[in-house]
Amino acid sequence: MKKIAFSIAKSRTKFLLLLFIVELVILSLISPYFFSINNLVQVTQFGAALTLLSLGESLVMIAGRDGIDISIGSAMSLSGVLFGLAVMNGCSILTATVLTLLGGILLGMVNGLLVAAARVPALIATLGTQYIYGSLALYLTGGIPISGFPDGFKALSLESTFGIPNQILFVVVPVTILVFILVYKMKFGRRVYLLGTNPEAAKYTGIRERRIRMCVYMLAGLLAAISAIINNSWLMTARADAGSGMEMQAITVAVLGGIGVAGGVGHLGGVLIGVIIITMMNSGLQIANVNSIWQLATLGFILIIAIILNHMMERFVANVEKSRK
Repeated sequence: MKKIAFSIAKSRTKFLLLLFIVELVILSLISPYFFSINNLVQVTQFGAALTLLSLGESLVMIAGRDGIDISIGSAMSLSGVLFGLAVMNGCSILTATVLTLLGGILLGMVNGLLVAAARVPALIATLGTQYIYGSLALYLTGGIPISGFPDGFKALSLESTFGIPNQILFVVVPVTILVFILVYKMKFGRRVYLLGTNPEAAKYTGIRERRIRMCVYMLAGLLAAISAIINNSWLMTARADAGSGMEMQAITVAVLGGIGVAGGVGHLGGVLIGVIIITMMNSGLQIANVNSIWQLATLGFILIIAIILNHMMERFVANVEKSRK
């Protein structure tokens, strides 16, 4: 029994898969409609934006120095509004997409400058930009959603290919693969992990902390912009509050997926499973008509439990390995 427990504790993937199976059993008991085709498609559609946001949030956290990006939801909202305004002012979908992606990078750069150059604590810096980005989105729209996108734009998120939603097949999967290559097959990823694990050692190996940290926040901003575009296509509107609360879900997914709050720990593979767990939980609670207040409470509960479990699992693995020596 102890060997099984050790195997699960040491492998985040095994732990998350076990948690996923338990969740499926519970949700299927709560509602018989959970496994309907329509519901599963909606789960993947909602999970598309959350996947990209969670990857960006995870990279910021892995880079360490108490890295966190609370503004990522507001950056998604503002990016979506910029896309909508570009289209409404005569830009083609392609031109609006390019402008939005550049805008997302710029929003991430602001965070990077505050954290890496100005040395403002990440929590304070991104809390400030969260308010700024959110306010700008509301100001630019006047609180009124931007609609009137070309009918062809909905093909990105409201249509499927081979039964798979287009936003998953043509956006989320390719972008995720590129992020994994960047992090696990290139020097950039090794430098991000080393920076989060031991910033002093990273300094002596010639790693430029400011440049890497800037790049991480810019990448998070870029992923937020991509999330905004697919979200606009899904809703066929650009809303100033589209990303409201998404930052907390992204943080919860990252921690649940095994990303260490202190930095340098965790694998993005666990984050992907975490996205599935959180999106299915949200869907199951909605189908069961659970009040939205309790849905938020559940999310907070999962975040706290995930942090506690991370510490418990690390201690358990360390004690077992120590006893074997």
